[in-house]
This record gives sequence, C-alpha cells and structure tokens, in this order.
Amino acid sequence: VAALGVDAIWLSPFFTSPMKDFGYDISDYRGVDPIFGTLDDFDALVEKAHALGLRIIIDQVLSHTSDQHPWFAQSRADRTNAKADWYVWADPEADGTPPNNWLAVFGGSAWEWDSRRRQYYLHNFLTSQPDLNLHNRAVQDALLNEVRFWLDRGVDGFRLDACNFYFHDPMLRNNPPFTGESEVPRANPYGFQDHVFDKNRPENLDFLRRVRALMALYPGAMTVGEIGESGERALALMAAYTCGGDKLNMCYSFDFLAPPFSAGHFRRIVERFEAAAADSWPCWAFSNHDVTRHVSRWRGEGRDPGRLARGV
Repeated sequence: VAALGVDAIWLSPFFTSPMKDFGYDISDYRGVDPIFGTLDDFDALVEKAHALGLRIIIDQVLSHTSDQHPWFAQSRADRTNAKADWYVWADPEADGTPPNNWLAVFGGSAWEWDSRRRQYYLHNFLTSQPDLNLHNRAVQDALLNEVRFWLDRGVDGFRLDACNFYFHDPMLRNNPPFTGESEVPRANPYGFQDHVFDKNRPENLDFLRRVRALMALYPGAMTVGEIGESGERALALMAAYTCGGDKLNMCYSFDFLAPPFSAGHFRRIVERFEAAAADSWPCWAFSNHDVTRHVSRWRGEGRDPGRLARGV
C-alpha cells in the first residue's frame, strides 16, 4: 500500500462486536474482535504503518452501541441505576404505541420495547443498536475516554460514523413529512420524513468542539465526519461542523455517493459548499462501504470501467 503512494489507511470497525452490522455495533470500544486478531496485532500494525510513512485512521461509532455492550446491559436493568440515563428511553403513549413517529434508517419504527424497563429505547439503525444519550455529560465523557484510548495507542485520526445522529430532540417531537427530493429510495419510508428532530440537532456543535479540543492534545491527529444526508442540508451541516477551526477537520456527505455523474453536478456541489464555508476543508467522497464503487456506478452503458478509472 505504501508503495502506491498512499499516505493513510482507513480501517472499518474491528472492535469486539456481535457483527450484526459489520462491526458498527460495538460491544467493547477497547477490544479487538477475535476474527481480526488481538490488541497486540493492532499495535504491531500501527508500528509497521508508521515505519512506512503511513497514517492509521480508524472508525469511531459514537452515536450508538451494540445491545450487548455492558453499558446497555446496565441501563436496561432498571430506571434507577447509574447508567439508567445513558441511552434514550421513553414511555409509551397511553395506547402502548411508540412515543413518536421517528423511523429507523433500516426500516420500521426507531423505537423498540423493552419489557424490563417497560419503556421504549431509541435505535436509529438496527434494533440491536441502541442510541446513546449524549445529552448526558457523563456519556460524552465516557466516549471521549474511548477516543483517547486509541489516540494513546498511536492512531492518527478518526472517521466518525453517522456524526449527525449524535443528538435527538429531548422533547421527542414528531418529524414532519418531507416534500423535497430524498436521497433515500421511496421504497424505504424513512425518506418520507423530514429528519429535523431525530438527528441534525444544533446541540451537536458543542460536542464536536469537545472532540476537537481532545484531538488538539495530539498534534497531527485529524477527524473526518460522515454526514448521512445529501443536498442543501448536507452542505449546511458540512459547513457548520467544519467551520471556525474548532470542530471537525473535515466532513463528507452523500452527494457524490449517488448516481448523478456530470460536470454540472460536481460544480454545483463544490460551489455551494465553498459559498457556505469558505474557511472549511471538505472531504469529497465518491464511494465507500455503503454504496457501489464509483467506477461501476458512473461508467454507464458500454463504457470500459478500466478506461474510466484511468481517466482515458
């Protein structure tokens, strides 16, 4: 990899996990899942990479954990334990239905009933991925300690998964219907809502400042945030999350992960971002593990993918 001229490697989650979502359901932030190796293996990887001039960037999933994480096991035990408020819990409506209309990205209600607490818990993704309550300062502190653990092991940066999902509306207000053009296929009801209360909350900015303050203690360390949006809102969030030099270093959205492939589309997106955040540093991502790779996606009918990849 170093011989190719690459200067950094991004590792998808390798943490201890039941692997119901390819490692994005973490049950131990400080453990390496046995299918990948050991913590000693990771340390050896970092040492070898640095010797070759390569930086190591790892995923950090701070919006939720696995339902097998010890934090959640304690939180769901009852309503009075020390971590009772570490996840997003809510009482049902009088008829037993979920507390609001929020939907999960992967389908269905974003609320799952727990018979022990006799409450619903929030999950923006799988039911086995309960959302952490970042309105609780103790949760923020715990997550920052997990980030620090990897910085102390020599990690050079983090790709922050779903970083616009960190906070929810504490009033649990219903999302209104979405009337624009959604990046989510209409086969998924998630695209029918305007997600103004279950994500994209302004409270996120102060937490991102706390992340940046921690990163500043490790010169050269960087962050790139994934924003699960496209269009005007995505560009506005990219600007808000990266402007001023006190939050994230970079962000990317889903604007270039979708099918449109034209000079006009690229120009519009870049110009809109620069108009909103001239002092920011975007990350223009063309593909990742969530979508078909861009060479295949953009080649069109009868186009040679090899020639397109080489720009000829």
